[in-house]
Amino acid sequence: MSRPIQAFIATLVSFFSATFVSMGAFAAQDMPTPAFPHEWQLGLQPAATPTMELISAFHTELLWICIAISVFVLVLLLICIFKFNEKANPVPAKWSHNTLIEVIWTAVPVLVLVAIAIPSYKLLYFQDRTTEAEMTLKIIGNQWFWSYEYPDSEISFDALAIPDDQIKPGQHRMLETDNHVIVPQDTNIRLLFTANDVIHAWTVPAFGVKLDNVPGRTNETWMRVTKPGRYYGQCSELCGVDHSFMPIVVDVVSKAEFAAWQESKKTKTAAAAPAPAEAPAEAPKAN
Repeated sequence: MSRPIQAFIATLVSFFSATFVSMGAFAAQDMPTPAFPHEWQLGLQPAATPTMELISAFHTELLWICIAISVFVLVLLLICIFKFNEKANPVPAKWSHNTLIEVIWTAVPVLVLVAIAIPSYKLLYFQDRTTEAEMTLKIIGNQWFWSYEYPDSEISFDALAIPDDQIKPGQHRMLETDNHVIVPQDTNIRLLFTANDVIHAWTVPAFGVKLDNVPGRTNETWMRVTKPGRYYGQCSELCGVDHSFMPIVVDVVSKAEFAAWQESKKTKTAAAAPAPAEAPAEAPKAN
């Protein structure tokens, strides 16, 4: 088969693969958004990963501890105001120390801090990295857009914010990108973070992922998204004048759809690659 015919067939395969992807799970109107901020929202966004579930649980635990401490301090303050004011006690007490009280107000805060520290360190250790990664996604921060690499399949692309005048109905201003990150559902994904210029921070609240992209350094964490759909995030490090124009869009699809997307990207890359030059024909040998 000649090279022009091979190139033509590769182009057709690339076209139909891209059409399948665009008409399938990655169409803008077809993807659900399981976690998205809304007006008058209280609390955190719904969790889409085990890490975010633990973060939400720890957040709730800390909230109740803060409420208990605040109520306790308020009660003590009210007792001091109404029981120990000058009118109720014209003659103040003469003692200035109480050993039992001093031991209590030293020991109780220590116990509270220990109760906070143990689950906090467990959570930090849990979200640090995974030893059973099924794939790797490398995230590179640039001024001012994101670059993504899939080292396992040699796929890479940039994701730039869509300008306001190009936003379509159903899309979200300052949150949409021209290329979406595609990851499979229920898969342990190693996330590697770095940057080419200044410090950025790749953040998707529903995933419980927020880590700095530092030039010359590779940070690592992981995620396992359990709910399919479209998730949004933004750069959370003040990285320059266009800091607010670094949105993140992640589409979580089934493993079969992810495999189809991988094949379509590989086909496009192969079709776009220049064909190798033909070797010059050998000159006929002289008799």
